[in-house]
Amino acid sequence: MNMFEMFTGSLREELRERRGAEARLLPQGKLSGPMPWVIAIMIGLTVVASASGLALRKTANAASADVAGGVTVQIVNGSPRERDRQAQEALAALQGASGVASVRIVPQKELDALVEPWLGTTVGDDVNALPIPALIDVRLAGNANKAAVAALRQQIAARAPDARVDAQASWLAPVFEAIGALQLLAGGLIALLAFATVATVLLASRNALSNHRNTIEIVHMLGGTDAQIARIFQRSMAVDAAAGGIGGLLLGVVTIGLLGRQFAALGSGMMTAGSLGYTDWLLICCIPVAGVLLAVLTARLSVLNALKGML
Repeated sequence: MNMFEMFTGSLREELRERRGAEARLLPQGKLSGPMPWVIAIMIGLTVVASASGLALRKTANAASADVAGGVTVQIVNGSPRERDRQAQEALAALQGASGVASVRIVPQKELDALVEPWLGTTVGDDVNALPIPALIDVRLAGNANKAAVAALRQQIAARAPDARVDAQASWLAPVFEAIGALQLLAGGLIALLAFATVATVLLASRNALSNHRNTIEIVHMLGGTDAQIARIFQRSMAVDAAAGGIGGLLLGVVTIGLLGRQFAALGSGMMTAGSLGYTDWLLICCIPVAGVLLAVLTARLSVLNALKGML
């Protein structure tokens, strides 16, 4: 029994010595090099880019849903009395039109609030001082396509000749195009950051191999395998990548919070619609995990590939 205990004790001691030898193969202390900080910057930028893309997607979807069936009727006439008369005639015609879910004349107070940022508050003192068009907000049961808009225009043309009928989606078409371009930009930035992370890890792994080439050759001669050496490198890279990922996530979240407060101060409904939800934050929190896995996989494959041609 004592012999067995001595044998198992010596075996455990040998295993500990082997693990210690593996750990000493790369004597560089964790977090002492630039790798964690580089990865933190990459992850932070990726988090901000991903959050921006998700917010833009939600904003575009919400805005598209709001204006899909929206039509605006403007009564453009210099005479306030004639303008009001045509507005009432158009309202009566639209209330009985097929496919119209709801219709209302926009109150003068809302019109004053719309033009106040550009014309000041004097408009409210004298409504008829400026020829502000009368607006009628129409909501269709379906989408406001060209055929539906043309049908409404034809139906009110006789009773309100100064009416201009436009789909609300056509007004926001340039906005949607700009949002789409920004989403593509965010996706491209994420792809570039992923490529930069792979390149950085690849260079760091090759540099570490070059610095410890003599040690690796000795380990090879003593029977060490490429897989064992690669495991040491990927373990070191995992620690650095995890530290950088956590730091980058915190940096990105702080940046998102500051940007969110700035956009919230605008008081725009589109900005409110772009707020991130629980699913969005879950995806964002997965970015550091993906970054660590990418760094570890890149380190392992690059080291194994380099070791094949070393001896």
